Amino acid sequence: MATTIFHAANKRGHANHGWLDAHHSFSFAGWYDPAKIHFGALRVLNDDIVAGGEGFGKHPHDNMEIITLVLDGTLEHKDSMGHAQQIVPGEVQVMSAGTGVTHSEYNPDQKQRVNLLQTWIFPKEKGVKPRYDQAAFDPAGRENAVQTLVSPVYNQDPGLKIHQDAWIYRTSLAPGKSVSHSLHSANHGAYVFVIEGKVSVGAQTLHKRDAMGISDAADFTITAADQSDVLIFEVPMQF
Repeated sequence: MATTIFHAANKRGHANHGWLDAHHSFSFAGWYDPAKIHFGALRVLNDDIVAGGEGFGKHPHDNMEIITLVLDGTLEHKDSMGHAQQIVPGEVQVMSAGTGVTHSEYNPDQKQRVNLLQTWIFPKEKGVKPRYDQAAFDPAGRENAVQTLVSPVYNQDPGLKIHQDAWIYRTSLAPGKSVSHSLHSANHGAYVFVIEGKVSVGAQTLHKRDAMGISDAADFTITAADQSDVLIFEVPMQF
């Protein structure tokens, strides 16, 4: 029988620093909830709003797979590998920190805020060579379908690559439409995060920014009540 957890949007950690308005699905920085340390290999899911002309200064990471999606506005990224890129809605960025990398993230627009989702996933192997990748994904490819954004370096699945047996999917569902997803193994679980809209997974209803963890299940179905935008993080539960 499936094991599920429900994380309400209004129960996330919250920190408003003025220039940064952040919500944390899992314990992060000054917010700690012993029941929300991680979901399997999914360690961080931050929903950040960065004010115009502000950003995160240069800071280090190592041995973590970092995935960033911009929902609104523009994010400028610079790192010690020599990349200087802008990320806009519809694009996904992955950075394998590996042996160590420093980077900064900045909102180049002085007037418009940027809203981004940043995910950290524990890697399968430590000490890999740092790498960076970025790509745009056609919204038409997820209309009432599951679109693969991120997949393991160990297989030929579509999407940007990370060093973990984990996948990130996105689906845009019209009212009344459903998608089903089968997990890759008995050790995998799924964390369903609603960007916008209203959906149901089994008997559980999820609204904007609500999330649900599913494990000990072979598959599940997401059904939309309203026009909805949903992320699915499939990660190993034991790693």
